[in-house]
Amino acid sequence: MKKIITACFVFLVINNPCFAIKIGLQTAVKEIGVGASTEAVIIDANTNKSICSLDAMKGYEVRPYRNKIAIKYNGKFYKIDSDNVVLKTEKEGFVSVKNKWYRGILMIQNKDGRLTVINNVDIEDYIKGVVPSEMPSGWEPEALKAQAIAARSFALANLGKRAKFGYDLNDTTEDQVYGGAAVETYKTNQVVDDTKGLVLIYDLKIIPAYYSASAGGQTINSSDVWGSDLPFIRSVPSYDDNVKKNGHGVGMSQHGANNLAKQGYNAYQILQYFYKNVKFARINPEYYH
Repeated sequence: MKKIITACFVFLVINNPCFAIKIGLQTAVKEIGVGASTEAVIIDANTNKSICSLDAMKGYEVRPYRNKIAIKYNGKFYKIDSDNVVLKTEKEGFVSVKNKWYRGILMIQNKDGRLTVINNVDIEDYIKGVVPSEMPSGWEPEALKAQAIAARSFALANLGKRAKFGYDLNDTTEDQVYGGAAVETYKTNQVVDDTKGLVLIYDLKIIPAYYSASAGGQTINSSDVWGSDLPFIRSVPSYDDNVKKNGHGVGMSQHGANNLAKQGYNAYQILQYFYKNVKFARINPEYYH
């Protein structure tokens, strides 16, 4: 029987008032191709001075040059006297790397003769690139909302996880798959907007809301995978018996969430089913940008 759940909301303030998150797109590569959808500029991140302008919809090759950076401009490579630059659009638009469009800015760093590329992006824009990468956009809206809240919670609970590389999270299944603006859809952007700022908390802390594609009929406790017990994770029937187990099986089953949504569960009910004794919090809007 479906339980009626009244969602309790708490306002939180966390230590990142701008709510930008740094996502590692490429690490230790020899060269990259970059561009922008509108006119853009490359800025020396060490001095905050403009270095050169980039034309809209034009590709540029960037390479490490000794301990600096070089960019191919009008057919020739020019050395940039910096090991840390930022590519940003002059007006609203998208930046490009890995043949994908991204919101926010690109940070390009020479580390030990190889390039690291980071997308510094607003947390909500980041979630817009995660939801359709992690869950099919054609699935039930309430399942997509649950995914958005879980993904936002996971991200904010893991800020600084990859700090040794200079960013918070990477863009793969090691953390969360993030496809940037290239994967966004109207439907998934809408569910992100509908859940703006919402996270899951336990004991007044945002939880790393683990999830996987399917648990094969029963989710498992975190201690069975990682050796440590998380009080908000308990083994429950995963409502995905029709799907072979795919992933670690801890926390929310994405297929299970979609099946529960088809049965009439809303996003809050889905999340409080898979994560125990949690509450919902909205990041304090006075600090939310």
